Amino acid sequence: MPLPLTDTASTECLRLIIVEDDAVLAEYLGELLIGMGHDVCGIAATETEAVAKAEEFRPDLMIVDGQLREGSGVSAMTRILGRRDVAYFYVTGNPWSLREQAPGAVIVTKPFRLRELERAIAGAVASERQRRSAL
Repeated sequence: MPLPLTDTASTECLRLIIVEDDAVLAEYLGELLIGMGHDVCGIAATETEAVAKAEEFRPDLMIVDGQLREGSGVSAMTRILGRRDVAYFYVTGNPWSLREQAPGAVIVTKPFRLRELERAIAGAVASERQRRSAL
């Protein structure tokens, strides 16, 4: 199946980790991101895997499911950000709960469209660059 690319896709290739416990969605998201020109260097399904893969691959961006069957995407990001800075955003079917757990975070609601994914990537990367320049 051809991937739906748009003319607004980022020209910057990012190394990404997907944290998603739904294997079908993780695979589909990976295909979309590769089609957008990004490098998916890892997929994690649990909080523990997310932390380990972030340490191993040192990605530019993490796309994280807020609620995992084993652990929490929010807890994973808290642990990862305690070790290093990385751009990230959340994907979730329950944005209301996630907004309470991670106020101010970039959140994309499932199901999402390609344009929403593109905007979230751009917003997360811009926010991370802004945090780094403020240091």
